[in-house]
Amino acid sequence: MNKNIDVVVVGGGYAGVMAANRLTQRDDVTVTLINPRPAFVHRIRLHQLVGGTHGAVVNYREVLGEGVRLVVDAVTRIDAAGRGLTLASGGTVDYDYLVYAVGSGSADPRVPGAAEYAYPIADLEEAQRLRPVLDATPATAPVTVVGAGPTGIETAAELAERGHSVTLVCGGVLGPYLHPRGRRSVAKRLVRLGVTVLDGPGASVTAVTRDAVRLGDGRELPSEVTIWTAGFGVPDLAARSGLSTDALGRLRTDETLTSVDDVRIIAAGDSAAPSDLPLRMSCQAAMPLGARAADTVMARIAGERPETVNQSFAAQCISLGRRDGIFQFANRSDVAVWFNIDGRLGAKLKEAVCVGVIKHLADEAHKPGAYRLHRIPGGATRRQLLQANGGETPAPADQAA
Repeated sequence: MNKNIDVVVVGGGYAGVMAANRLTQRDDVTVTLINPRPAFVHRIRLHQLVGGTHGAVVNYREVLGEGVRLVVDAVTRIDAAGRGLTLASGGTVDYDYLVYAVGSGSADPRVPGAAEYAYPIADLEEAQRLRPVLDATPATAPVTVVGAGPTGIETAAELAERGHSVTLVCGGVLGPYLHPRGRRSVAKRLVRLGVTVLDGPGASVTAVTRDAVRLGDGRELPSEVTIWTAGFGVPDLAARSGLSTDALGRLRTDETLTSVDDVRIIAAGDSAAPSDLPLRMSCQAAMPLGARAADTVMARIAGERPETVNQSFAAQCISLGRRDGIFQFANRSDVAVWFNIDGRLGAKLKEAVCVGVIKHLADEAHKPGAYRLHRIPGGATRRQLLQANGGETPAPADQAA
């Protein structure tokens, strides 16, 4: 009788859960998911947790297939040569194939005082730590949100709608991803909510103190609570384990998401850097990459050639409080176009996306292989960039699958 193939997924976010569920298609595969938390974090709702309108947590029983074994622990080291993992609890786990889906978190702000006095909100514990602080803060006390990407915009709007006095420091452009038309719509809604938006070249933070934020143009803003949403970083597990990473620490892979160091290691989600051309860190990219990673593992088990990343984007949606939002359409190469849906319908579309994400994961748990969005043809830009770089980065030929 043939031995079952052990596939371990490290990381239980959007990419990891999608990959783990999909891998249960094969009866000869044993799937283990290792995650430091016992519940699934719905990260695209963390700003709602901060604002008090959602818990941003889903029970794994709702999104994880029955055939997936959940281990609540953290991986501290990957032994690629020995195909084993060291756990924070002191235990070890062996694998035949590893899916590396550790996700992303807050970036090191590298601004004096930010680490000491600002509150990041990129993960559950950070958002939970901030919530009681805001609850105890008088509505008239100044709150500063640093960073004007989706997280910063959503957090500023959520808190302003709760009655807080909010300043959004953009560090440049409000909503850099947005089309100018969409940016104008967002700016108008923020003004209606009472958010003070500071953008332009002087609106970069140079220092944070206990009760103020200092800007590049010399201004000093009073700030009872400073919230840091500028940028994301990735865990250093791959780098600590001696695997090849890009400058940010994402695992370097070829276009099949296979590590350039070892064909037994496949990456997915925010922590993957296929061909040194990583996709935008987002739930929208993570789930298709999780499905693609699972398909790559199954292809290698079957002795087949894995398919390559074929990512297609459609939009970016941003909530602007509970009653407003924007659905910014994009082309398949993830470039924003002029068309958007805003207002109350934009808010409904954003909520539909949040609900739909959980449904996609649950559907894959109940019927592995049902997810198909990663097969929608992507834009031509990636192919052009790959050609300009001389083609995709190959996995080492001397590694046997």
